[in-house]
Parts: sequence; C-alpha cells; structure tokens
Amino acid sequence: MEVAGVLLCLAAAVLAWGLLRVWDAWERMKSQEQAGLPGGGSRALLVTAHPDDEAMFFAPTILGLARLGHQLSLLCFSAGDYYNQGEIRKKELLQSCDVLGIPSSSVTIIDNRDFPDNPAVRWDPGRVADVLLRHIELNGIDLVVTFDAGGVSGHSNHVALYAAARVQGARTAVCEPAAEVHLPAGPALLPAARPRCPLRAHPPGGGPGPESHVPPPQPAPLVPPPVRALLQVPEDQLPAPPLPG
Repeated sequence: MEVAGVLLCLAAAVLAWGLLRVWDAWERMKSQEQAGLPGGGSRALLVTAHPDDEAMFFAPTILGLARLGHQLSLLCFSAGDYYNQGEIRKKELLQSCDVLGIPSSSVTIIDNRDFPDNPAVRWDPGRVADVLLRHIELNGIDLVVTFDAGGVSGHSNHVALYAAARVQGARTAVCEPAAEVHLPAGPALLPAARPRCPLRAHPPGGGPGPESHVPPPQPAPLVPPPVRALLQVPEDQLPAPPLPG
C-alpha cells in the first residue's frame, strides 16, 4: 500500500512537471508573438561598440532573448582600447558573454583603425553598414539588436551603430511586409536585412511607413538617482562636452 502511494505521488509530480513545461513553452511563444519577434530558434545578433556594452546596456535583453529560445551571437565593433587596455577588455568581453550565455565561438570583435574606441571620432555609418551586412549574410542572422537613435548614453560610437542599421535598410526596398516591433524605450530590435528580404528606413522627416521595419527613435530609459549613484561609467563611455559657441 505504501509502495502504491509513493508511485502515485511520483506520477503526480512527473505530470505536474510536464504540465509546467508545456505552460512555460506556451508563455514564451505568446510573449514572442506579442513582441513581433521571429520564432524561437532564430539567430539574433547583438551589435555593440565596446566591451562592457553587452552587460551595461543589454543584459536584460540578452537574457530575455535566450529565454525565448533565440540563438545569440555578438558583434563588437572595437576592442575598447581607449586607455590602451584592448587585450584586457577583449578577455573581459568573452568572460561577460560566457556569463550571459553567449559562447565565445559566437563572439566577433573587430579591432580596426576605422572604428577606434573614441567618443570624439564619428564612425562612418556606411562603412559600419557594410561590415554589419556582410556579417548578417555570412551567419544567417534573423534579428539585430543594437542601440537606439540616442546611443542610450549619447556616445557617438553607439549612435553610429543605429545610424548604420538605418543606412543598411535605406539601400534597398522592402520585398515583403513584416510586423513592426513595439517595445518600451530602450535598445532597438530590428529584423535583419538579407539579400532576399532587405529593409527600408523611415521616410526622411516622417513617421514609419506601412511596410517600415525600423522602429522610430526612442528616448533612453532614465536611471533612478539612487541607482545612478552606484554606477561608475568609464570616462570614454560619456558623451563629449559641447564645444563653446
């Protein structure tokens, strides 16, 4: 009798676990559909300017996409060599990505004089777009995650990445409509442009068109003063002060 009771309890536990798994999978799928994101298993690319961007600005997004079943990779456009610590920061980036669930084999770091870690240097959006599109094509990317129009912190290198995504989209017309992504203020999530399904940016001076895939510029979320006091932002991540008129 006792054995039968134990077996019954085990069966109930297994059934409850199975139902919980089904419910969790259903909730993930529903969340994805509501956000207008590609289905689970799609390839999502996080595009950053410097090592530490992934943790400082995108950690919740990375964890959320991983929970939804996306295959995550990262493309970092500089080694973060503003203080001549590029080699150290590359290692830190790989360690950070490992903690966030992005394997080192899926991390690409660009160390090129065209993209210096320097807020006073404006990267060429066209050049950035060329590199980005090539990476998208080679790796079959479905979704690109990058900074919003203000670069979140105002850093010119961050802003260049958003501008590059718009340049990439403006080069060709849309081949088929796709759902827009409606998100709260924060990182920009853009369906990736491919040769057979490129993007189109918003018309100049106007709002998004009916087939536009690029969300309008959004203000960066504000950090509460008590939390802001605890955050130490590296000097090179701050926007350059305006020149005197």
